[in-house]
Amino acid sequence: MGTAPTTGDAKPPLDLVTDPRHQSRIQLDGRDRIAARAMLHAIGFTNEDLSRPIVGVAHSWIETMPCNWGLRALAEQVKKGIRDAGGTPMELNTIAISDGVTMGTEGMKASLVSREVIADSIELVARGHMFDALIILVGCDKTIPAGAMALLRLNIPGVLLYGGPIKPGRFRGKDVTIIDLFEAVGAHSAGKMSDADLDEIENCAIPGAGACGGQYTANTMAMALEFLGLAPLGSGSVPAVDKRKNQVGVDAGHLVMDVLRRGVRPRDIATKAAFENAIAGVCASGGSTNAVLHLPAMAHEAGFELTLDEFNEISHQTPLICDLKPGGRFVAVDLDNAGGIQLVAKRLIEGGKLDGSCLTVTGHTLAEEAAKAIEMPGQEVVVTVDKPLKETGGIVILKGNIAPEGAVIKVAGYDRTFHQGPARVFEREEEAMAAVTGGKVHPGDVVVIRYEGPRGGPGMREMLSVTGAINGAGLSASVSLITDGRFSGGTHGFMVGHVSPEAALGGPIAAMRDGDIVTIDLKARTMDIAVSDAEIAARMAGWKRPAPRYTNGVFAKYMAQVGSASRGAITSSPDLS
Repeated sequence: MGTAPTTGDAKPPLDLVTDPRHQSRIQLDGRDRIAARAMLHAIGFTNEDLSRPIVGVAHSWIETMPCNWGLRALAEQVKKGIRDAGGTPMELNTIAISDGVTMGTEGMKASLVSREVIADSIELVARGHMFDALIILVGCDKTIPAGAMALLRLNIPGVLLYGGPIKPGRFRGKDVTIIDLFEAVGAHSAGKMSDADLDEIENCAIPGAGACGGQYTANTMAMALEFLGLAPLGSGSVPAVDKRKNQVGVDAGHLVMDVLRRGVRPRDIATKAAFENAIAGVCASGGSTNAVLHLPAMAHEAGFELTLDEFNEISHQTPLICDLKPGGRFVAVDLDNAGGIQLVAKRLIEGGKLDGSCLTVTGHTLAEEAAKAIEMPGQEVVVTVDKPLKETGGIVILKGNIAPEGAVIKVAGYDRTFHQGPARVFEREEEAMAAVTGGKVHPGDVVVIRYEGPRGGPGMREMLSVTGAINGAGLSASVSLITDGRFSGGTHGFMVGHVSPEAALGGPIAAMRDGDIVTIDLKARTMDIAVSDAEIAARMAGWKRPAPRYTNGVFAKYMAQVGSASRGAITSSPDLS
């Protein structure tokens, strides 16, 4: 059995390329580190264990949601793979907030804030315990960008692994997901669904562990990670409860040790071209608008900036080729059966819409990994670039006199391109929800929800309760919504979010009044109110910043630090030069 040095001073650490224990030997080797080793002996680590590379296995298993429920079991498989490949795993756990559980309540304000806390906590443990490498298991929405942000900050060899999607429920002979539940609320309030119907769909829509099953935020960001190259291509498609997931975990454990031995760091992989691939994957799959918030935050940690204009440009050049919910017909399990995320990559590379030369965490290029895709004969989930569902992608950035920095709308799944109507202005989400379910929102209206941005909320709540209620009430074809908050990946309809600058920062959305005529023009990529610049300025001259909704604790800290949604709602701004 190997032994760690116990006498004399530890030798200076060697370069990562020549020493896989480039960090852990500082903390664990030599006479002076006897207390550290003794502490670890107390919980079962042997001298042989401590003489191997130490690999952190981070995850956010928690008993508050199905999304991350499988991560602790998956971590055991990952740890097995690490041990098989000659490393010593050390498991660590962090927090998570369920968007689905907290939606429509004050609790939802914690969701985006959790992205920063998760990234910070993983970074702290990894720095404090000087891991040689790190594998981060992610599940629900914010854990995915948070894991990537931590890995890119640390820039030690590492892998990201998605816990996988949930399988769909069945209601009256059709597949259903969590989005059907939110729309059921609107249908019930409009008298289109009985109490018994509501009870039945509640008890069948979410059958087990895994993240929400359409191309909502979790699956969108999981696909983005694989297109970015930080997660092995195809690993995220496998559902959370599928028997194949165990082998995915073991393979990921082997992979992180391989990455360590090759000396590859995350920023070697997450280049500007790789981020452009990730954006293309979001646009081609009809993915969540939250990617427009998370990818810039991840890029910031990699040392450069992604702008909203770049999203517009890439989306305009990338066709929609995935027929996935919420805008399409199929769920994540159908994509897995069709050929998985690797099939989407293969289609886009064949059509010249991705840079297939980008390196991935496996050591192979994206094109080499995508070439392994096995397509199910007759599948209808992923079409070809030359015969797309739409010629352009699912994300559009709008600008205008109420969103000078930009706003985001998802256009996958519908053909409406123009809306003009009177504003119905609400100061917070609950007011708008009461108006919708109370029958006080009418065809043609533009629902405006402000002071729900990153700072104003704080935390930029998702508006799925409201948008779901609008759709469920049968108003999706005639009502639009504008907010400085954000949306669930499951939101669909003429819904514009991320209006920047937000109202709490004095953005012109704060000047809007009931009855202002709003024009949203997707072809022109504009969103304006029929009010002169002089009138907007006059209204804002009398504007006063509202008192903060929280004056202590984590929300108050977040409000003091968070920046604009147009730059990813980041909470730190190191020099990018």
